Amino acid sequence: MTPHIATCVAVGKHGVLIEGPPASGKSALALALIDRGAQLIGDDGVMLEVRGAQLVAHPHPQTRGLLEIRNLGLISFPVCLAAPIALVIVLDPSAPRFIDAPQEVERLGVALPCISIWPDPAAPALKVEQALRVYGLCS
Repeated sequence: MTPHIATCVAVGKHGVLIEGPPASGKSALALALIDRGAQLIGDDGVMLEVRGAQLVAHPHPQTRGLLEIRNLGLISFPVCLAAPIALVIVLDPSAPRFIDAPQEVERLGVALPCISIWPDPAAPALKVEQALRVYGLCS
């Protein structure tokens, strides 16, 4: 397994890898998704492995079950032990307003759909759920 600096949650059985610079809102987005029923895989670090044609995320052993909530500290959450990544979200203030299709990125040689989202604290969780339904590798 390979460490990867990102936050990751499982929405149903599909993993969503959340990437972005420090303080861009990765943990806040994960918390919003958890509030909507997602399960934490890892915050600011996950372990990735390739299984067949899928990229699978696992909790990092040093931070398993911990999510940093700004102004509160590290809070314990139930953890999902593994989920295949179906979508990569990049928090980026220069994200385009509209897209026709997701970008494609590679992580450990696996091609994945990728959506850039402006880190708006108002409703990024709703955008991620829609992006997963419309563009994710959901089967």
